[in-house]
Amino acid sequence: MEIRQRRHSKEELAQRGQALYESSIRQQVEAGNEGKIVAIDIETGAFEVDETVIAATDRLFERNPDAQPWGIRIGHRAFYHFGSRSLKKDS
Repeated sequence: MEIRQRRHSKEELAQRGQALYESSIRQQVEAGNEGKIVAIDIETGAFEVDETVIAATDRLFERNPDAQPWGIRIGHRAFYHFGSRSLKKDS
């Protein structure tokens, strides 16, 4: 298994990834892809969309083995939700 080296801090990854997503990627991927993952190379702006983090990042690494990936779940603020959802009570 290849070990990839991160060249940016977590904060810089998140800042650059979010900026790329908001400025140019969101409008390309949002329609019809809610809940899917977009993996973004923060250095090139290349991205891949797939159902899982692993599938999206693997495809990104196939295109650019030196990619510095950051990801987001389309239409959500986070990759995953922890805990239970509140349930509506029947009246």
